[in-house]
Amino acid sequence: MGMTMTQKILAAHAGMDHVEAGQLIEAKLDVVMANDITGPMALPILKQMSDTVFDKNKVVFVPDHFTPNKDIKSAENSKAIREFAKAQGLHWYFEQGKSGVEHAILPEAGVVAAGELIIGADSHTCTYGALGAFSTGVGTTDIATGMAMGELWFKVPAAIKFVLTGKPGKYVSGKDIIIHIIGKIGVDGALYKSMEFTGDGIVNLSMDDRFTMANMAIEAGAKNGIFPVDDKTIQYLNEHTKKEYTVYEADEDAEYEQVIEIDLAEVRPTVAFPHLPGNAKTIDEIEAMEPIKIDQVVIGSCTNGRMEDMRKAATILKGHKVHEDVRVMVIPATQKIYKQCIHEGLMDIFVDAGCAVNTPSCGPCMGGHMGVMAAGEKCVSTTNRNFVGRMGHVDSLIYLASPEVAAASAIAGCIANPEKVEVVE
Repeated sequence: MGMTMTQKILAAHAGMDHVEAGQLIEAKLDVVMANDITGPMALPILKQMSDTVFDKNKVVFVPDHFTPNKDIKSAENSKAIREFAKAQGLHWYFEQGKSGVEHAILPEAGVVAAGELIIGADSHTCTYGALGAFSTGVGTTDIATGMAMGELWFKVPAAIKFVLTGKPGKYVSGKDIIIHIIGKIGVDGALYKSMEFTGDGIVNLSMDDRFTMANMAIEAGAKNGIFPVDDKTIQYLNEHTKKEYTVYEADEDAEYEQVIEIDLAEVRPTVAFPHLPGNAKTIDEIEAMEPIKIDQVVIGSCTNGRMEDMRKAATILKGHKVHEDVRVMVIPATQKIYKQCIHEGLMDIFVDAGCAVNTPSCGPCMGGHMGVMAAGEKCVSTTNRNFVGRMGHVDSLIYLASPEVAAASAIAGCIANPEKVEVVE
């Protein structure tokens, strides 16, 4: 029996010719990443095992969740990993002002590449599957073990094959597609499985679309999400990393627990209603409902804070004003994206429309800062999770959407269809 992409990567890193679903293995790690919340918690555990990290070029710290530090505790956490990174001589430490949101900066800076085995102490580490890597989130003890030993045990996941065909419509992006998929299979539909995306429709997805989709694989319960390496991937890798990388392809006789076909041409702009990413409704269904008035819009995060997302939001907002009852936060995911927004004139569009533009940070996504909500407030957000209390008060409501839907909603003051907004050239 053949192997999936994920199984081939795990087999190679375990020094084995073949692995199969359910098998327990020990595999060597290429990248071990933690942030300003998870890193400080891992350090005491690490010190019980080793005085040094296994490889100063493979352990990465990114302070991004409560950075810029919002209070004394977050300042102490950032100080802990800053001092540790300096003492250990870590090659990859991304300080505030030189960095961004972890799952955007690691691909942008060339830290991660195709064929690698990557763990991160953050659930959305699965993002790097867009590059044809196996990447997954782990807990504090596992990340400490990875930093100390350079290897970790894994249970080889079974896989679901998603065959993508067709071309998405004008206002349909990776966010709509992945919410559509999670709505179809449920938030536990891929529990501890690998979501492997294939099909000739992939050529119609940008790298930013793929990062978005891989990022939210965890929202279906998946161990990881992964895309095949094609010409777009290779171009991205060649532009961003100096690493040598390996391309793995699934065998024709690889075993999948399920095969699901998705015609991208049939996917509509889709919104995830509270309180689950799988509570999906199309824009057509929403327009048939009573208007859902909103108080806040967030455009950013590790899911939709990339350059393409900024451009899409700006295209909708240009020449318009944010509704008087709505406040909007725009958060470019990295400093490079922030600068590019300035060069392309997008910052003028955002500010002229009435948006607050914030420095790269996770910020409001997990109720950290720069956009925490009060009781009863509703937010349309391009983030990845809309659980109870995720963005502030337990009685606030989060609607997950694409940058286009978020921008259209900001103008309308309620959840709105970007197809109905007059685009100003």
